[in-house]
Parts: sequence; structure tokens; C-alpha cells
Amino acid sequence: MDNDSSTSASRIDLQTAKRELLAKLLKKEGIDLHNSHKIYPRQGYNNTPLSFAQERLWFLDQLEPGNSVYNICRAQRLTGPLDLVILTQSINEIVRRHEILRTTFPCVAGVPSQVATPTFTLAIPVVNLQELPPSIQGAETSRIAVEEAQCTFNLAMGPLIRAKLLQLGEERHVLLLTTHQIVCDGWSIGVFFRELSNLYLAYSSGNGSRLEDLPIQYADFAAWQRQWLQGEVLETQISYWQKQLGHSLPTLGISTDGPRPAVQSFRGAREPVVLSEDLAKAVKILSQRAGVTPFMTLLAVFKTLLYRYTGQEDLLVGCPFAGRHHLETENLIGSFVNTLVLRTNLHGDPPFNELLSRIRDTCLGAYAHQDLPFEKLVMEFEVKRDLSRNPVFQAMFAFQNRSVSSLNLSGLTSEPIEVDTETSKFDFTLSLTDRGNDLAGFFEYNTDLFNRSTIERMIGHFRMLLEGILADSVKPISALTLLTEAERHQVLVKWNETQADYPKDSCIHELFEVQVERTPEAIAVQFEGKQLTYRELNNRANQVAHYLQGLGVGPEKLVGICVERSLEMVVGLLGVLKAGGAYVPLDPIYPTERLRFMLEDAQVSVLITQEKLVEDRGWRMEDGGPRETVVCVDRDWIAQQRDDNPNSAVASENLVYVIYTSGSAGQPKGVQIEHRALVNCLHSIAHRLGFTDRDVSLTVTTISFDIAALELFLPLIIGGKVVVARRDQAVDGRELASLLTNSSATALQATPSTWRLLIDAGWEGSPGFKILCGGEPMPKDLAEVLLTFGEVWNLYGPTESTIWSTAHKVEPSVGPVPIGRPIANTKIYILDSHLQPVPIGVHG
Repeated sequence: MDNDSSTSASRIDLQTAKRELLAKLLKKEGIDLHNSHKIYPRQGYNNTPLSFAQERLWFLDQLEPGNSVYNICRAQRLTGPLDLVILTQSINEIVRRHEILRTTFPCVAGVPSQVATPTFTLAIPVVNLQELPPSIQGAETSRIAVEEAQCTFNLAMGPLIRAKLLQLGEERHVLLLTTHQIVCDGWSIGVFFRELSNLYLAYSSGNGSRLEDLPIQYADFAAWQRQWLQGEVLETQISYWQKQLGHSLPTLGISTDGPRPAVQSFRGAREPVVLSEDLAKAVKILSQRAGVTPFMTLLAVFKTLLYRYTGQEDLLVGCPFAGRHHLETENLIGSFVNTLVLRTNLHGDPPFNELLSRIRDTCLGAYAHQDLPFEKLVMEFEVKRDLSRNPVFQAMFAFQNRSVSSLNLSGLTSEPIEVDTETSKFDFTLSLTDRGNDLAGFFEYNTDLFNRSTIERMIGHFRMLLEGILADSVKPISALTLLTEAERHQVLVKWNETQADYPKDSCIHELFEVQVERTPEAIAVQFEGKQLTYRELNNRANQVAHYLQGLGVGPEKLVGICVERSLEMVVGLLGVLKAGGAYVPLDPIYPTERLRFMLEDAQVSVLITQEKLVEDRGWRMEDGGPRETVVCVDRDWIAQQRDDNPNSAVASENLVYVIYTSGSAGQPKGVQIEHRALVNCLHSIAHRLGFTDRDVSLTVTTISFDIAALELFLPLIIGGKVVVARRDQAVDGRELASLLTNSSATALQATPSTWRLLIDAGWEGSPGFKILCGGEPMPKDLAEVLLTFGEVWNLYGPTESTIWSTAHKVEPSVGPVPIGRPIANTKIYILDSHLQPVPIGVHG
């Protein structure tokens, strides 16, 4: 398979001084690039087989008829007195010389065959655009060029070449030449234009053709290839590629802006790439010093870019090569191009010069075994077909020396016009041409997968990497600068300018007490038909606080709380805070051994629990200290305490809770959180998400997870209502949906798993319902469903940074659901595995 616009890339390293350099490199490795097997004209012209490249193109056309992705379209602006008769005569002489341009591909007895029509005259229609204003002519020229590029061919009926002339003025024309890749490749366009230049000059001078007769035709090569590539020759080629690609092939794991369609659409676009004269010179100097070709250097930069975007150390990139190392094929038109799959291991974060050495070895080995067509490789290795992506590799890199597609007609000036075919065979392709003074080309990309802005950033990152490499080629590839200065400032500084006022000198219980003064008779908390007003909740929490202070609880003292979900749970938590202490939540369903570890590790001085749990656990002194420090909330001791607000002497920099991690990565660890951190989080989330005193929040999370702190305390500091769900309700979709409806809840914070339970149970939300999703990545399909049920927020944050660090209001989009920007007074950095900032849209 070939990148149509870059297959002149096939000339890569096989011309002039660079061809000589490659030959020297190969000779040094004991490799002879030139095949000594001569190709002779075939005997007989009936039922000529297809070459391997043609066979695959034919098969793909059968699989998806009418696809223009394998069209090659070139446009040339011609200025001067053009003779249409001579132009037509010259083009038809080329068609006569190269039988492949007169060939069709019918199916004979179920097998594709190539059949050349003895005579064929190509007409060149003229489209008159002279009457259009100059400003309109350009747009109409582009429209017609794209239309030509996308107009499909019938491989069985033909013709598989067409030409069209656009007349813009008396001496201003645009020539459009379109072929199918089954009869032509990028190198062939160079052959076509070179012969057209010679023939036009000869006919304009009144002379006949001076072109030498062709030694063979393309069909001769196809027959020879089928006969030659078998037996020992085939085994040698396959053995090499088996070693290179025989085991599991990695798929390029690059982040996309849109979901990958089940069937590849090939819709594409291009963005231009221009690298300055200074960069081009520096690339050549570095290549000479390293004993490599510019292609190898630029490929190494491209692979470095992919590594930094994906973190993958095993990368596959396809590169088009001419497939014309037989002298008989150099001046033939046909589909010779072959794609070599270059696999590179970037393990160990190598310096760039070491990576360049690895790529040099890979390239030389591939050059020596380039006779195995990519199509044959796919068949031999039985590559599993995935219709959503290109087989074997998803990214291509193409490089060519000076353009070989120049057209020079006698008496006219000619200038190529870039034709964006609006197609892309691969996820993306970087194609560069050495124009002598600079390097230029384009980034072609699949528009189903990537936005234009993403590709523009990628081009900038390629340039940044190249500049860094040219400045210091011994630097590890992970340390090379990827972001531009503007991007670096944006992601490190601008997006972290989150300073905002908040009650930083207040504690959680103090904010609650302010709300008690405002709305003492409003319902604060509800559970199983029972409820407490703000005044009642405050009074009961005060009684707990006074009792705990009598046990010595104060600032920085840790109080364990192990109770079932209930009104008493909320009373106990607030009571600990009002006493000045910090709570350590203990889930009653945890194994006794885990609870014992947490109690001992935190050096808990007081444990709040329930009589039933004391009996079940059989707590002794070694578990929670002296028995008198085990406080049961379901006894009548609370009613005997004072109910005024106690003086706790606690400050905002004191601890509010210690949450223990799961221990999945080792021993559970206690995360210490201060009042001011929790106050900032709740204040920021309430402001960002628009919580008010009219909100009713349903809490479903165990207090052993920090998410519960937001569920419980955020409503209580703004005057809202908390509805506590039973443990069994929280894990039952039907029960939870019923509770949401019956409680008139307006907000729920839950994991994606819980939201799916609700959806499966038939819950349908309500207008303005606040859907808070966190704890797990939010799948795109879930987000789309939830958007029909209410206002959706995706929240992210590690326990160590206080519940949520970022928030994102989810909107309909084609891309993955982002985690959003940092909340107030919070900074976030998205880094790769080497702690380097990653670009926008790249996983870190």
C-alpha cells in the first residue's frame, strides 16, 4: 500500500549523492541492493496475472467499490501559449508507449487478470473558466480538482487514466491528471511528466518522438515477480520479516479526538509542513556525522514524536519505497511502490544518537529484504483483519529528494498545485520533500479521528523535537523539549491561575454553625423516614462534642468512627469536628484485621461505634485502647450532655480527617487532610457546579471514601438537605432509583458503575438534576446517555489532594470525556512517565 502523494518518496535515498551514500552503507554491511536477475518480456499476452501490489488494490476495490482513496491526482498550472493539439498528441503517445495505461482488470473465471487494449485515445476535455472573476477562479479550480480526485474508476471497464484542462485565460491553464494506483504510482508521475516534456518539445519543433523504446512493460514485471518470488527466494525474504514482525504486533495507542469508526472511512485532510533552510542544513550535517541518510534522521524524529505521544517503546511505522532497483523498471509507469514496515524498540529511554543507530540498522536490513511486497507479507503472516484500521501499522512516514514530478513544456512555465484529495489511508502520514533549500510537505490525517487543531499542535511538536535534537543529539529522548513556549506557559502557568477567595480561616463545623443560625428549622438530614433540622443536628452534635472533649479530644486528636449508615453517623462526624478532633472513618464491613491495623497505625484515642458492632468485633484494649474510650452512639449518654456550641480551639490548618487508602499498591496509608483544604474543595465545587440551599443531595458513598465528605458536608454548609441511603439501597439500582424519586433529590455523586445501575433500573433523571460522576474514568457512551437525564459533571482527584482536583461540565462531543480544569486554588500537571508535561489531548 502506498501514500499516493508521497510515493515519489520511493526515490528516497536512491538518487544522486544520497543513492551513492545508501549504496556505500549497504556495501559496508555486505548487502548488494541491485538484484542481478534480469526481467524479460513475457511470452503470450492472455490472462496476465496481477502483481502482488495490483492484487491487493483489486481486492480492496472489490471490498469497497467506489472508493477514491487509491486515486492519484496531480495539478499543474501552465502559463504561456499552450497548444492543446500537441498536448493531446503527447499524452496519447505516452498512453501508447505504456500499455499499463491502456489496461483494465476484468475477472476471468473468478480470478482477476490484466488485459491491455491494443489502441486507446484519451480525450482531454476543456473547462472554460475565463468568464469567472479571478477570486472565483481559484476556488472553482480547487473544487474541480478535488472532484476529479474523488471521481472513482471502474477497474474492470476502464479507462484508468483521465486528463482535464481548465482554461483560466488565453495563456493561463491548469492541467489535471488523475490515475488509479493500480496502474501508476508517485514515481510513475515523474516518468509521465518527463516524457510529456520531451514529447511536447519534439512535436512543437516538428519532430517525432525521440524517446527510447521500453525494454519491458509493467505486465512483464508482474509475470516475472510471480515467477521469481517463490521457493528459496521467498523463504529468505519471509524468514527475515518473520524475525522482525513475526510476534505480536503493537497497535499504535495514540489518543484520538473522535471515536474510531467500526469501518475505516478514509476521510482525510492535510496540513502543510515547512522546515526552514537552517533546519534542513542542520539535518544534513547531523546525518553526515552519524553516517546515516536524512530519511533515517527524520524517521527517528518522527518515531520520537510517536513515543512521546503514546509512551510506547515498540513502534511500527510504514514507509513507501520505489521497488525499482531493476534497471528495466526505472522508466516504466506502473504500480511498483512497496511499503516497508520499520519496527523500532525505544526501550531504555535512549539518547537520540543511539536511537538513530537503531533505526539505521533497521533500515539497512529492510532495504536488503525489500522484495517481499507488503501485500505478500500481510498474506503470509495471516494478519488479522480489523476493518477499523490499516493492517500492521497505522502511521506512515514518507521522504523524498527533490520533486521528480516537475513538468517543463516548451514555451510555458509550469507550477505544481497541491491537491488535497480529502482522503487518508492511515491514521496519519508525515510526508516531507527535500526541496534543496528547505524541507516541506504535509501532515495527512484521518478526520474521523483527529481535529485540525490537534494536527497543527503535532506539527509544532515535531519541529520542537527536531530543533532540540539538532542542538543536542545525545540527550535522552524523554528529556527533549516537546511543547512550544506558548504551550508550556499555557499548561504550566495559565491554566493553573486558579487563585480565588474562600473562607480559609474557617473550619467545616464553623461553616455549619453559621448555616444553623440562618435556617435553624430547615431539614438538614434525612434517613429512613426520620429527619433532623439544622438546630436538632447541631444540638446533638454538640452533645457528642462535649462528651469527647471530656475524653481529651481536641486539635490533632484522631477519633475513629465505625457506625452503620444512619442519622447517628452524621451526628458522630460533626461531633468529632466540633470537639476539635479529626475523624478516621472505619467501614463496618471491613475485616477485623484491617480495622485493627488502621486503629493502631493512626493511634486512635477514641472510637465511636455501636453496641452491636462492639459485640460482633469483640474489641479489646489492643484494638482500640482502653474499653472506656470505645463510645457507643446508640446509648443514652448523649442526652445527658450540654447542647451549646463548644469551644474547640481548632484552627483551619488542623486536621479534619484521616482517610486510609485501599492498600491495592501495598500497605494502606492514612491520608491527612486539613480543614482549609476541605473547605476550599467544597467551596469551589459548590461555586463551580452551582449548588444552592434548594438542593437535596443523596449520599450513597461509605464514609471510608473521601467522596462522602463532599456528599455530607457540602449541603450542610450551604443550607441544603442530605438524604442518607442505606448500604443495600446504594448497590441496588431499583431501590436507589426509587429513593431518588421519593426524596426529591436534585443531586447525586456516584461512580460510573452506580450510574449504569440506575440507567438499567429505568431511572430517567429530571431537568437540572446534578449528575456528579467520579472515582472511575467516565466512558463516552455513558456520558451520552446521562446527558439526556440532567447536568453532567466529570470529576477527578486523588485522595491526597482532597476529594476532587478537577471538574468538567460534560457537553455533547465526539471525543473522550476530559477531566477538566483544576478547581480553585489548585494546580494540576499532566506528565508522562518521565515527569515531562504532555501536550493537550495526550494521555499522562
